[in-house]
Amino acid sequence: MPGERHPLAMPDGSRALSLSLHSRIADIPAAEWDACAGGDNPFVSHAFLAALEDSGSVTARTGWLPQHAALRDTEGRLVACAPCYAKSHSRGEYVFDYAWADALERSGGRYYPKLQVCVPFSPVPGPRLLVRPGTGVPVAALAQGLAQACEELGTSSVHVTFCTAGEWTALGEAGWLRRLGVQFHWHNAGYESFDDFLGALSSRKRKAIRRERRDAAASGLTLRTLRGHEITPRYWAAFHRFYRSTTDKKWGRSAYLTPQFWPLLGERLGDAVVLMVAEQDGDPVAGALNLLGREALYGRNWGSLIDMPFLHFELCYYRAIEFAIENRLPRVEAGAQGEHKIQRGYLPVPTYSAHWIAHPGLRRGVADFLVHERRAMEQEIAELATLSPFRRGGEEEET
Repeated sequence: MPGERHPLAMPDGSRALSLSLHSRIADIPAAEWDACAGGDNPFVSHAFLAALEDSGSVTARTGWLPQHAALRDTEGRLVACAPCYAKSHSRGEYVFDYAWADALERSGGRYYPKLQVCVPFSPVPGPRLLVRPGTGVPVAALAQGLAQACEELGTSSVHVTFCTAGEWTALGEAGWLRRLGVQFHWHNAGYESFDDFLGALSSRKRKAIRRERRDAAASGLTLRTLRGHEITPRYWAAFHRFYRSTTDKKWGRSAYLTPQFWPLLGERLGDAVVLMVAEQDGDPVAGALNLLGREALYGRNWGSLIDMPFLHFELCYYRAIEFAIENRLPRVEAGAQGEHKIQRGYLPVPTYSAHWIAHPGLRRGVADFLVHERRAMEQEIAELATLSPFRRGGEEEET
């Protein structure tokens, strides 16, 4: 099926479209893809996805076989697309379905391969079903095409992870199963400086952050924020070492992202790449990599060769907030997990995923589970919000 166009009738019969799957992002012209993706979120850009493939980070060997979906009209114009992968495992996704796979395989079925609509290794919320503006094509049309492709390929399921709230709603209306998660994002309330942000916090939290920043500054390290061409090859070589130190500690297995990925990323995304780095005697020893979108700074990867108190908080959270304030960005998204982020100004927000499962029995079981999980997640998000470090109405401001 890769590259072959398959007719797809719109649900209301109003127009004819065709879907094709492509084993390389390069098979779809960058200008056409980006016309659908827009310029808000760098993770769904043609340049980012191509860097993953061209660097050898996303391949069949690593269990990520590209099957990018392209929806075209009768004139051959690309009207919608989606970053899609045939997966032989569930690693690198951050929305965990291991129990679903185990249930199907225990009953004699086969869960893998499955189709995953996502940004590999990146728990960054954003658009996943990319519809070209002005075409009038609903998200449901691409969803229908993906479900049809799932059946024709004989895969077990399709998973659209870290999608937008609008996509989540549309997919639910199209009969997909919906799941909630949680992340922690910092929101810019029009702050003029980092001290202005601190002034919005309770006295105790404000003092704790100042102490952490003071201790990080007293470490003797040189801290820098680099962008685009400022990130020279020596920084990329060092950053791969940081990345490997993190993956080796956490998972103890080979990392997905190759040494070639980082310089390719810098070359193709330019000033959208922001690196917070710490140097010791002129040598890089720790770093936090971010990508810059129109509305947010997205935390990407972190690693360190040294053990220094509060260095992680300084590079990943506080310097990201400073960057957002200086550049008048509405928010910072600091990646998956981490309730400790709340006390540093990053508040809980829901994340969304949607799932189409072919096996009727597994679908019923997962649907029932997700009803209960959503209720529990909504309650958890509400409870986490009560831990906010921000001053409440009537609380006296202290220095």
